[in-house]
Amino acid sequence: MSKQNFLVGKQQKPPGDFYEITFGDLLDQRAEEYGDKEAIGYYSQLEKSWTYNEYRDICNKIAKSLIKLGVKKGDKVSMWGTNIPEWIFTFGGTVKMGGILVTVNTNYRSHELEYLLKQSDTQTLVLIDEFKGNNYVENLYNVIPELKESEPGKLKSDKLPFLKHVVFAGEQQHPGMFTWSQFEEYGSDVPDEELARYQQACDPHDVFNMQYTSGTTGFPKGVMLTHYNVINNAWYVGDAQNYTDAERLCIPVPFFHCFGLTMSITTCTVHGATQLPVKYYDPTWVLETMEKGKATACQGVPTMWIGMLGHPDFEKFDLKHSRTGIMAGSPCPIEVMKQVTEKLAPEVTISYGMTETSPVVTKTRPTDTLDRRVSTVGRPLPHVELEIRDPETGKEVPRNTVGEICCRGYMVMKGYYKMEEATRDAFYEDGFYRSGDLGTMDEEDYVKVTGRLKDMIIRGGENIYPRELEEFFYTHPQVEDVQVVGVPSTRYGEEVAAYIKLKPGQSATVEEIKEFSQGKIARHKIPKYIKFVEEYPMTASGKIQKFLLRDQAVEDFNLHDERPSMNA
Repeated sequence: MSKQNFLVGKQQKPPGDFYEITFGDLLDQRAEEYGDKEAIGYYSQLEKSWTYNEYRDICNKIAKSLIKLGVKKGDKVSMWGTNIPEWIFTFGGTVKMGGILVTVNTNYRSHELEYLLKQSDTQTLVLIDEFKGNNYVENLYNVIPELKESEPGKLKSDKLPFLKHVVFAGEQQHPGMFTWSQFEEYGSDVPDEELARYQQACDPHDVFNMQYTSGTTGFPKGVMLTHYNVINNAWYVGDAQNYTDAERLCIPVPFFHCFGLTMSITTCTVHGATQLPVKYYDPTWVLETMEKGKATACQGVPTMWIGMLGHPDFEKFDLKHSRTGIMAGSPCPIEVMKQVTEKLAPEVTISYGMTETSPVVTKTRPTDTLDRRVSTVGRPLPHVELEIRDPETGKEVPRNTVGEICCRGYMVMKGYYKMEEATRDAFYEDGFYRSGDLGTMDEEDYVKVTGRLKDMIIRGGENIYPRELEEFFYTHPQVEDVQVVGVPSTRYGEEVAAYIKLKPGQSATVEEIKEFSQGKIARHKIPKYIKFVEEYPMTASGKIQKFLLRDQAVEDFNLHDERPSMNA
């Protein structure tokens, strides 16, 4: 692909190894430096943009409105919506005046919403009308019906005693809620000096964001992240990616996820780059944004890249500016990575991390060989300590030996909100965070992720790593995606099951898949059960929920009698 229009810009640098700055002060600095430069631009579904000055000014307005509503330092403001401009401004305004932004998963329904609002002690909620048939307003009224009888800003709820204010991110008037324009202007009489006092009271090491883990392995926990965690991780992610202030980053990943908030919004702000959000992932909208917005970079989980590459009009889009990007969020198929480097972004890299680490721990670099970029998740970022430890003993294992990936450094969370035991369980006594992921690290510090501790299949005493089998099946010419899980077996403890998604227009049989495996992988690794599917159960951030696949497999393959007895 052509590189003729790649942009050249300057790289921002922290004053030392780290930024000791709050997001509010950082945004003020960037507005002073970049003024009328485009900071945020929507180029599909919404034709609108804002300069760095306008970005700062709207965030100031929101901060003042929150102050007038009585929001104090450390109070929680929850944002429930897709990648709309109001999301960015709610985030910036909240953290500028010392509040803590709580991100709400776009797939949540009333039960999950109630849990989050209650567990987080949310004081103010900003929400949109609906997403993919999920009516947010109706869900909220189901949780707190008394909202319909309340005046905006005067909610009293026994069920949610902390929640006082609800803002609708639009102009439709709903009982008990402010409209966005009402909210934006509510604090117009708050003096600049008052906002300055609130902003100056903020410390870089204050918690400014809480993200709830997606629930792929259990009950959602509120991860407490600081300005210092997120800003510095965003800086080092962009630096390793060679981002400059000329970068124009297409953002199809959800803002509520670390991939959106840290690696996109904050990365662009810290590097003085331009955000090109997509309201929510749709391959047409992403490609339109990349073309019209002259995107130099794009970020997404593997399923997003697969959707873009498979778009029927892919070849018609002008993507000549596209140079780089990041693929992360779930295991990255080698074949997909190769296609992305050839057709979309020659310098695309892989990042690995988790919400609890702000999120990036390791990443490949554009200068790495293609083999490194497709077979590993790279090396630790600067100032990140990483060890592979035996999950049973807690001791570091030799290089190239499978163990649990553990890390320590500036990017690790303060803990889980109001969950002291879960926080203790997540760390070793020496401060290393336990990722729950299995992997290896070679002599040059390159890391490979082999699976989750709970994903590892033990068949008749043999350890089988799903990631290894998935990468093998990606080499089958008819296979677009595959997910391998362990299922119960009275004889072996567990057997291997594979859920396979075929490429459009392709066909295959169970027998053909098994024949393809013969002689290429060990017999005990060949899936006993295979099912062809059109889609997988997924979180809103694009992670495949393997625990649901495991449960589904019991039904799909009639394995009820294979479950181990509780008295065994």
